[in-house]
Amino acid sequence: MGIIPANTQLQTTIYVDPEHDYVTLKITTNNDTVIKSVLVFSEGIFEGESHVIHPKDNELSGSLEIPIQPPKDISVDLHVKAFVGNKQTNHQYHVFELTRTLPKFSMYILVSDPATITRPDSGITFTVKERIQREGFRKVLMWINQNFLLDEDINVTGNELEVMFICQRTKTPLVIKMDASNQVSILTTNMNTAGEILQSLASFLNIEHLNVQADFKHEMKELGEILTKVDEYHTVRQRLTADMADHSNLIKSMVVRAEDARLMDDLGSMKKYYMELYDLNRDLINGYKIRCNNHTELLSYLKQVNQYIQKAGKLRVGKYKTQVIADCRASVKNNNVAALFKIIKTGSV
Repeated sequence: MGIIPANTQLQTTIYVDPEHDYVTLKITTNNDTVIKSVLVFSEGIFEGESHVIHPKDNELSGSLEIPIQPPKDISVDLHVKAFVGNKQTNHQYHVFELTRTLPKFSMYILVSDPATITRPDSGITFTVKERIQREGFRKVLMWINQNFLLDEDINVTGNELEVMFICQRTKTPLVIKMDASNQVSILTTNMNTAGEILQSLASFLNIEHLNVQADFKHEMKELGEILTKVDEYHTVRQRLTADMADHSNLIKSMVVRAEDARLMDDLGSMKKYYMELYDLNRDLINGYKIRCNNHTELLSYLKQVNQYIQKAGKLRVGKYKTQVIADCRASVKNNNVAALFKIIKTGSV
């Protein structure tokens, strides 16, 4: 018969393997039934928002592993539909439906021996406010256990907390620390990662406004190089604009001379002026193409600068986030690089 046993259950496990750059969803049955196929629906994870695993008939078993690679740190629900049947028949299957939640930071794996990993020399620090100091440790631990894929919940017996993870996308370390004075440090070389961690933790702790001290040497060096490029392209843009204005004036003058020569029946001069006009027009078109390319490159670098400003804002919460973004944009407008770096680091001018 094709009917499966009444006690058949579908069991799921989500884990991340250090050898792979993806999260694995493992689905198994609790008896000798087999899984014909699995459909996983999830927004923002799969192309077309769905993924199907369909083993060959001679490879059917009671266990199936599905690789999942979140493109960014997001918490999503995985809606699973599995077709389960007996080994003896291949035309009747029971459909199991279940939902599993993928934690926001599922692509980070806990490091069991932090001494073997070089600690990041960049990151942010801030202090949890008085109102939740008494239970700060408990809440931060609860947040870690809920937002990371862990084999078992983390527990701390002393008055200090320090955990290290490795991001499976970039293979870079992430350290989360909290001392007895409730000072929290998030150490990572990636500003975006620090921002995602901070925003998630602040939301969990119900922190409305928060400023931090940030130090990202490598990314600030990259930002400095980008700003240098912006200055170079802006200088070239001004020169090209001046050249185009000069060419336009020459063209206007040449048109008048050529027309005067035509009216005076001086065909030789008219031909000469129109030849010069042709060359000027060609130079003007070439200059315009160069200016367009320069403008495209300038916009590209300005977009990168804006991305850094957005990342700096994401390192703050509430009114401090709004203020940092506004101050950063003002410093860029005034070409004050030193002030920009100070704002990103301290949150104020």
